[in-house]
Amino acid sequence: MITRIALLGAESTGKTQLSLGLAKALRARGHAVHVVPEFLRTWCDQQGRTPEPHEQAFIAHQQAVAVLAHQSGVVISDTSPLMTAVYSHKLFNDESLYEFAFLHQRLFDTTLLTGLDLPWVPDGLQRDGPHVREPVDAAVRHMLGLAGLPYQVVYGTGDQRLENALFCIGRQAPDWAKQLERPEPPTRWSGPCETCGDGDCEHRLFTSLVKG
Repeated sequence: MITRIALLGAESTGKTQLSLGLAKALRARGHAVHVVPEFLRTWCDQQGRTPEPHEQAFIAHQQAVAVLAHQSGVVISDTSPLMTAVYSHKLFNDESLYEFAFLHQRLFDTTLLTGLDLPWVPDGLQRDGPHVREPVDAAVRHMLGLAGLPYQVVYGTGDQRLENALFCIGRQAPDWAKQLERPEPPTRWSGPCETCGDGDCEHRLFTSLVKG
C-alpha cells in the first residue's frame, strides 16, 4: 500500500520544514514514511548555479524518479515536476513540461499548497525574491485548476501549520488518514482562513468578492 503526498508552493513558504514535520508526525502514528527532497536544491548545490532552460526537463524527471523509487508507505515529496513546469513557463516562456507534470501529479493522493503567510527568507541559489511569490502562487493554482487536480491550501505558523496540513491530508488521502481529520467550524468562514485550507472554497470566496 502506498500513499503519495505532494507539497507545492512558491519559494520560502515552508515546504521543506512541513515535509519533515509531517514525516515525524506520521511516523509517530506508526506509518512508514519516505521524504523525497527537492532535487532542484541538490542540483543547484552541486552545480553552483541555477539551471538553464534546456536543463529544466532533467530536473523535473529526476524529481519524479525519486518519488517513484518508493513503492510502499507514505511518500512525501517536497515539491513536484509541476513546480518545475511553472517556473520554466514563467522564467523561460517554456510550456513543454506541463503535460508530463500533470501526468505525474495525478499519481498523488493528496496535493498541499503552502500559503504565502510566512515571511520570505533567503536560502540558496534557487530563490529569486519575495516579489515572485504571488505570481508563482497564482500560476500554481491556475494550472492545478486547469488540469482538474484537487488541492488543499495550508496556512498557519509552527504547530498550527502542521496540524492544518494533517487535517488536509485526512480530507484527501485514503481511509487510514481519516483519523487525522478534525471537526470543521460550524460556519466555514466564521474563523480565520487558516482553519480551512480548502482550495475550492477559497476560489468560491474570491470569486464572490470580485463579483461584489
